[in-house]
Amino acid sequence: MFGDLAVLFFSCVLINNILLIQYLGNCPFLGTSKKMETATGMAMAVVFVLVLAGIITWLVELYVLVPFNLKYLRTIAFILVIAALVQFVEMFLKKSIPVLYTGLGIYLPLITTNCAVLGVCLINIQEDYNFFQMLISSFAYPVGFGLALVLFAGVRERILLARTPKPFQDTAIGLVTAGMLSLTFFAFKGWV
Repeated sequence: MFGDLAVLFFSCVLINNILLIQYLGNCPFLGTSKKMETATGMAMAVVFVLVLAGIITWLVELYVLVPFNLKYLRTIAFILVIAALVQFVEMFLKKSIPVLYTGLGIYLPLITTNCAVLGVCLINIQEDYNFFQMLISSFAYPVGFGLALVLFAGVRERILLARTPKPFQDTAIGLVTAGMLSLTFFAFKGWV
C-alpha cells in the first residue's frame, strides 16, 4: 500500500508533471515566474487550493453527483468549489500577507480558472482513486507544479540578467526556456 502511494506521488510530481508534461496551468506559470518570492507564494497557494479542492470535489462526486445521477454537472460543481476556495485564499492572503497578495496580483484569482486545478480534480475522478490515492494525487500534482514554477523562476531570474537578442526578450525566451525545462521532465518518462 505505502509503496503504491509513493509511486503515485513521484509519478504525479515528476513523470506526469501537471505543468510540464500535461501542459495544464501555463498562464500562472509564465505570469508569476519572474520573481522567486512570487513563484513560491503561487506554488503554496496552488497546493493549498488543490488539496482542499481535491477532497471536496471527490466528496461531492461520491456523495452528491453519483447518487443523484448528476454526473453531467461535474464541471460546474467542481468550478464552484474551486472558486469558493480561491476566494477564501484571497481573503486570507489579503489580511495576513499583503505583500504576497500584491505580488500575485491578478494571478491569484486566476487560480479559479487554472486548468491545472480543475484538471487534477477531474483526473482524481477519471482514475477512480480511493480517498488516500486522491489525497496523494491532490498534493503531489501541485507539488510538481510548484517544483516546475520555482525551477523556472530561478532560471528566469538569471535570464533577466543576461543579454538576450531583442526578438527573444521577455515572453519569447520564457517560452523557449519552458520548452527546454519540459524536455528535462520528459526524460523521467524515458522519452528523450
